[in-house]
Amino acid sequence: MAKIKLEYIWLDGYFPTQNMRSKTKVEEHEDFKGTLEELGNWSFDGSSTKQATGDASDCLLVPVAIYPDPERVNGWLVMTEVYNADGTPHTSNGRATIDDEDDDFWFGFEQEYFIMDTETDLPLGFPRGGYPAPQGLYYCSVGGLNTHGRQLVEEHADLCIEAGLNFEGINQEVACGQWEFQLFAKGAKKAGDELWIARYLLDRLTEKYGYYIEYHPKPLGRDMDWNGSGMHANFSNNTLRTCGSKEVYAAICEAFRDVVDEHIAVYGEFNDQRLTGLHETAAITDFSWGVSDRGASIRIPLITVEKGYKGWLEDRRPASNGDPYKIAGRIIKTVKSAKI
Repeated sequence: MAKIKLEYIWLDGYFPTQNMRSKTKVEEHEDFKGTLEELGNWSFDGSSTKQATGDASDCLLVPVAIYPDPERVNGWLVMTEVYNADGTPHTSNGRATIDDEDDDFWFGFEQEYFIMDTETDLPLGFPRGGYPAPQGLYYCSVGGLNTHGRQLVEEHADLCIEAGLNFEGINQEVACGQWEFQLFAKGAKKAGDELWIARYLLDRLTEKYGYYIEYHPKPLGRDMDWNGSGMHANFSNNTLRTCGSKEVYAAICEAFRDVVDEHIAVYGEFNDQRLTGLHETAAITDFSWGVSDRGASIRIPLITVEKGYKGWLEDRRPASNGDPYKIAGRIIKTVKSAKI
């Protein structure tokens, strides 16, 4: 018999920005295979996470995905959904609202973030009481003058790949101390699972560096001349991948026009500070779409057009602190409403 460490990870009840919580369950297994069928539900004190009251505090953790934990001996990362004691999904459970049981929808998320120094509460590369050189030379830069935090970013990429995530890339972003990683999955729920596990690995990794990750979409302030952080959502379903029709793409894009408020409501807190119409964004009060237009709300990638309108769309509005489950759920609902 071997003892294994199961890290149960869930999202708390803080609103509108949820936080990750986790705790370790140690079990003995004869020959653990790392499957969901081998896992049981667990419980936690929901009164400490804004998900229950003290007189009825138990909430349930229901495993939905499992990955090897690359930093623990005999360790596994278990993504869970939160359920009420009566077996119904908790109101904080965005994953349970996704209507994609056949995995028709594929998602690729581009997670931007700032690496912050715990001593200064400033992004890496920012001096105390001042500013680094203006943005321009940081994007995809090489060398110690403009590149800050590469060791952590590289280690995070390795951890994600070792955990079995479909990790697709990294790059330094436009602002000093700002980075991005990309994930892709066939199935909206899986895409959300992997994004949260990647965030978990990144946040845990900072504990040994003296850093923390800032997911606020505009941590340097609305009026500062620095790019904010987004989480661009690239998405497709069978129709978008195969239709070969400019008119169908136009109809799907137009379906988003009348539900702007519904999307913005789940696209991340403080997003109004980022979606100003500047720094490669559309204004939060506007809606637009266009081919290869990074200033539009929704971009039709050039490669999709070159392949005869067989590909995907990119919603550029989601903020870096958004919940991928809720973002995907809202996009799916809108795409399915399109009159095509």
